[in-house]
Amino acid sequence: MNSQLSRRSLLKALGLGLAATTLPGLVKAADTIPNIVVVGGGFAGATVAKYLKMWGGLSVQVTIIEPNSTYVSPILSNLVLNGQKTTDDLSFNYLNHSQKYAVNMIHDTVDSVDNVAKSVTLGSGQVISYSKLILAPGIDFDSVAGHDFDKVPHAWKAGAQTNLLKAQIDAMQDGDSFVMTVPKAPYRCPPGPYERACVVADYLQNTKGYTGCNVTVLDANPAITVEAGTFGAAFTTYGINYVHSADVVSVDSDAKTVTYSVSGATSSSMTATTLNVIPNQKAGQILFDAGLTEGNWAPINPLTYESTKLNSSDVPQGLDIHIIGDSQGTGLPKAGHIANSEAKICADAILRALKGLEPDSAPKTNSACYSPISSTTASWLTAVYEYNATTKLMQPIDVIPGNGVVDKYAAGGPSTENYRAMFNWSGNLFADTFA
Repeated sequence: MNSQLSRRSLLKALGLGLAATTLPGLVKAADTIPNIVVVGGGFAGATVAKYLKMWGGLSVQVTIIEPNSTYVSPILSNLVLNGQKTTDDLSFNYLNHSQKYAVNMIHDTVDSVDNVAKSVTLGSGQVISYSKLILAPGIDFDSVAGHDFDKVPHAWKAGAQTNLLKAQIDAMQDGDSFVMTVPKAPYRCPPGPYERACVVADYLQNTKGYTGCNVTVLDANPAITVEAGTFGAAFTTYGINYVHSADVVSVDSDAKTVTYSVSGATSSSMTATTLNVIPNQKAGQILFDAGLTEGNWAPINPLTYESTKLNSSDVPQGLDIHIIGDSQGTGLPKAGHIANSEAKICADAILRALKGLEPDSAPKTNSACYSPISSTTASWLTAVYEYNATTKLMQPIDVIPGNGVVDKYAAGGPSTENYRAMFNWSGNLFADTFA
């Protein structure tokens, strides 16, 4: 059987007309309609639910379980810190999912997963059975001794934390200090911490007009992880103090003091007026509770995003459980744009599987990101990943950027044109996920 079906062929194989890309498909008998449960309503979860219904129509039931009625995008959230955006600007509800795509929305938490009975138990006690389960819980944090998020915000999950950090930055006076930490890779949004340092420094210097504020970045990584040339130059321009290989040891949240060790040396401490500690990250707790992790992340098959975790009897513990977004344990970046891309591959694979078809044997994903460097300029970075049948991994492929140099990553330096393009990019991504 040809596993590389076009979307037209897929829809025909599913028994759906081409209108199924925008309209519901054909109705099956109620007792045969698969129920696909999605846990998490971020870029991964919201996208996969939408596309399962767009492509599968009434041949599938789809339920999203998400505790919040609105989702606040981490993308562009650093612009809240300089007043160019508000968290309301970046908040999205699920009305289109429920009203336009007939996705069943349940605002609750998931307490446990029973992969034998194929059910999830909610915080309310309700038990929901599934044919396929898609877990998209996003990130969780490794704990740091003494770190109180209500006093020293991470602001890495957008919303109240973002507003708290903004309020602390707005309260700063000339001569005050801002200290932030960068977690060890992998973490959500690779350029995000570096863009935050630039946005904050630009805000303090060029919006507030302060000349005596100090900005320090304590990076747990041995070097700037992405766009090193762009961010390194910006750090020099802003006078940002950059310290690499700085592992956070503890935090005194009342004193706003962070203790860290550089390359294993004797610990040092730094006190700030505003302290922003972004902890090391890991998969959402539900994946640890369900036994679907290896190390900090959840291994999956990149062709389907189905869990590959095995139990002691070598029976696939993740059978019919798919994991997408930041919690997945491939080499793909952890970011909203690529989570949206993963979700479409997962939706396609599930709909094929329900008809007994093989998944696409050569899927591709795209990771793209714009990073504000100031209130008027932004840079960008993109890469295309494809499945390597030998390594069974998604790996970046060569691209040819504007300068004609073959590379696996294309990038553009800070410019006002890129700043304007950033909003077109983000607007398209927001619409594709939530509209």
